[in-house]
Amino acid sequence: MEDKQLLNVSDDQTLGKVEIAPEVIEVIAGIAANEVSGVANMRGNLASNVTERFGKKKHGKGVRVDLTDQGIVVDVFTVLDYGVSIPTVAQKIQDSIRSTLKNMTALEILEINVHVVGVQIEDKQEDLDKETKS
Repeated sequence: MEDKQLLNVSDDQTLGKVEIAPEVIEVIAGIAANEVSGVANMRGNLASNVTERFGKKKHGKGVRVDLTDQGIVVDVFTVLDYGVSIPTVAQKIQDSIRSTLKNMTALEILEINVHVVGVQIEDKQEDLDKETKS
């Protein structure tokens, strides 16, 4: 079994060690990215999609964290709403993730890479049909 790498948060160990698992960073980054206006959803893998079908929400979906010698690299895979400015929303995603991780973990992030893997197009006709049936 592969030994998971943990991030040491504090150099002061008088009371003990504080370590954060990379999965925690994935969850925090996923929630921060989903809160940005213009993000339709996050792109996950088959396992996370199946898990969500059974009612368990996977908040780290669409986020990958790599621990390198230079620092922490976060990759975010997202689907944006149609009509939004992709560079603007991508910048907001980066800012949201960086500030949230800084506030919650005090960790410095080397890179936050935003990968736009799709655009969510709302079908106006379906919305009209739902409204008329109500």
